[in-house]
Amino acid sequence: MRPFGYVRARGADEAQRLLAATPHGAFLAGGTTQVDLMKIGLAAPTTIIDIGALPLAHVETLPGGAVRIGALAKMNDVADDPTMRAAAPAVTRSLALSASPQVRNMATIGGNVMQRTRCVYFRDVSQVCNKRRNGEGCSAVGGDDRQMAIFGASPRCICVHPSDFAVAMLTTDATIHLLGPHGRTTIPFGEFHRLPGEDPTRDTVIGPGELIEAITFTPSTLTRNATYLKVRDRTSFAFALVSVAAGLDVQHGTIRAARLALGGVAARPWRAHAAEAALVGKPATRATYLAAAEAELQAAQPQRLNAFKTTLARNAMVRALALVGGGAA
Repeated sequence: MRPFGYVRARGADEAQRLLAATPHGAFLAGGTTQVDLMKIGLAAPTTIIDIGALPLAHVETLPGGAVRIGALAKMNDVADDPTMRAAAPAVTRSLALSASPQVRNMATIGGNVMQRTRCVYFRDVSQVCNKRRNGEGCSAVGGDDRQMAIFGASPRCICVHPSDFAVAMLTTDATIHLLGPHGRTTIPFGEFHRLPGEDPTRDTVIGPGELIEAITFTPSTLTRNATYLKVRDRTSFAFALVSVAAGLDVQHGTIRAARLALGGVAARPWRAHAAEAALVGKPATRATYLAAAEAELQAAQPQRLNAFKTTLARNAMVRALALVGGGAA
């Protein structure tokens, strides 16, 4: 690890000023991602700006009923929060299934949303990787692609996004609140992460110097009647091969509204729009769930070694939908 400076910010505005005055500086929250990247040579900030003291670590209900999750709230604190458990059980379950207790006690919500891919080629600096340096090539193409994307890949990058929380948040129609050099802005959660396209180096749309302050959403029937399933190689401290977040509004046996998202299948949390369209207005039955899953998977483009992910995704979608909508799984 290269030498670096360290300074602790006392407020969000001060953090912005410190970053603006520090070439190649970086924010530090829980450190579970940033420090890892520094250790393996993928990040080399000249100065670390510790934002851990900022008053952004709480879950609160706002006037009007929206829920606000501070960006510095710890994963375990959000998973255990009674308001979150009632308002968005898919989100709290996704957090409980993430990483390990030790990591969840340190890692923040903002850091979880910003974490980078766990692609083995991205994290091995001896391998060429377009996500590290665009134009180098992609070692995963033609390599060990078992863990890689089946949706939204490009010839330049086939990695997947690792977050469980971000997948579950797609059931909530949430908003991300940012503070940057030009003030405060908001972005719909579903528009925050990027597909690789021609420039895999950019994981999100966050701008230079911008800082996540909070995530807000309004609880609804969909968010309250939701679940999260995770399929992985082992039951602890493993990233998803495939995960599913599902929320349904079912009235008198008919699906009135649906939210469905997949993890472990694309470079960003994957909103299953085709499946949602196939669900709305249909009876809450296994046949409907299966047809919706098949509609989404028509766009899947598996890699050489991961066609099994389409079967996992199909089965997990049907199972998750049955848990929240009724009908045999």
